[in-house]
Amino acid sequence: MASEQSFVEFILGQIQDAGDIKAKKMFGEYGLFSNKKMFAVICDNNLFMKPTTAGREFIGNVVEAPPYPGAKASFLIEEKIEDRDWLSHLVRITVKELPEPKPRKNRK
Repeated sequence: MASEQSFVEFILGQIQDAGDIKAKKMFGEYGLFSNKKMFAVICDNNLFMKPTTAGREFIGNVVEAPPYPGAKASFLIEEKIEDRDWLSHLVRITVKELPEPKPRKNRK
């Protein structure tokens, strides 16, 4: 089941204070990016954040699940999805801890 555009827009509204965030449609679902860093995915109307040490400490009681079959486990954000300040802070600390994306190789 693909995510609904209204859910993606809701999440973008919740994290608008976290910086310049973009959602890209990817394989029928959505990747969330900040300054070219992919920090989360939206799959089946659920928000999955990339796991980081700072994120784990901030969340406390972490629920982990793969966003799709065969994927690595991510932090499934459910309970505090309505808390705009909490969610924006989680995005900021997650993005800060993630490495810079590797430069793309030119195709010949």
